[in-house]
Amino acid sequence: MSKRILRINELIKREINQIILREIEFPANTLVTITRVETNANLAETRVYISCLPETQISKALQILKMNIYHIQQLLNQGLSIRIVPRIRFVEEIKTKEAGRIEEILVKIKKGKSV
Repeated sequence: MSKRILRINELIKREINQIILREIEFPANTLVTITRVETNANLAETRVYISCLPETQISKALQILKMNIYHIQQLLNQGLSIRIVPRIRFVEEIKTKEAGRIEEILVKIKKGKSV
């Protein structure tokens, strides 16, 4: 991946974090985090991966973000000073769940229990 795409990913992540923090309301006791951003090489689309605590609220959080995607996209277009602003798409982060499962297995192995 080129340095330019990496910089754009970080810029988009920072900007969307601020937009979500200021503009979007989630259910009480729900923490939504942007884990990573992946932008296509042609800057047509960017996937914003989110995780949620508690994990049972992930579908509700994605629903809220998708309902507000037009507003978020408008604010992103205004906030970024790049010629082409990619379309955003919110996706559930699966890698954090996989990492959590691996961590559980390692803890069990360390304690001497079978997996």
